[in-house]
Amino acid sequence: MSRLPAAKRREQLLDCAAELFSKAGYARATTAELAKAAGVTEPIIYRHFKSKRDLFIALVERGAERTLSQWKQELRGAKDPAERLRRLLGDNPMVSAHGRDAYRVLLQSITEVGDPLIHEAVQGHMKNLHAFLTKEIAAAQAEHRVMRIFSDEIIAWLLIYIGLGYGILTAMKIDEHGTDRDRRHVQDVIARILVGREKREERED
Repeated sequence: MSRLPAAKRREQLLDCAAELFSKAGYARATTAELAKAAGVTEPIIYRHFKSKRDLFIALVERGAERTLSQWKQELRGAKDPAERLRRLLGDNPMVSAHGRDAYRVLLQSITEVGDPLIHEAVQGHMKNLHAFLTKEIAAAQAEHRVMRIFSDEIIAWLLIYIGLGYGILTAMKIDEHGTDRDRRHVQDVIARILVGREKREERED
């Protein structure tokens, strides 16, 4: 067993837990299995997390932090609010390589939200994402790039609903979902409804 600084060991345990929980499920996975996957003893796990529940909560919280960090990175260099929204629509963390395991773990919280601490973590996760999207939509509305008939808050929830639904169907391995016979993707429809056509498309019409 190699020795790692505490912060790195904690991240390693979270990475291993995300992979294990996404495959075996939170309820079925054991700390013994996690210790084996991480190449440590169980007491090492309990030095960093009081319980499997605390580990699960840390994963939920880290998932939101990583999603927001990834979105901010995606938005670097975007020229205007419309382009920023297009980029966000193209980066669903539930199906991306950087977020897939974390969100499959998050989906397991459906059976765990009776636990008040887990519920609080899940609620905080979603509200953080909602606040970020609401701010982006408000900026686009202020520049008349997104319709104002609906509030920035409700549009942000709509995007979260769609993202979750798409992510769940992807996790369920549903073939060819989200596209029609012409290969148009639901992402294209949402982008057109929210921010209209890109200038290149307008010139081609």
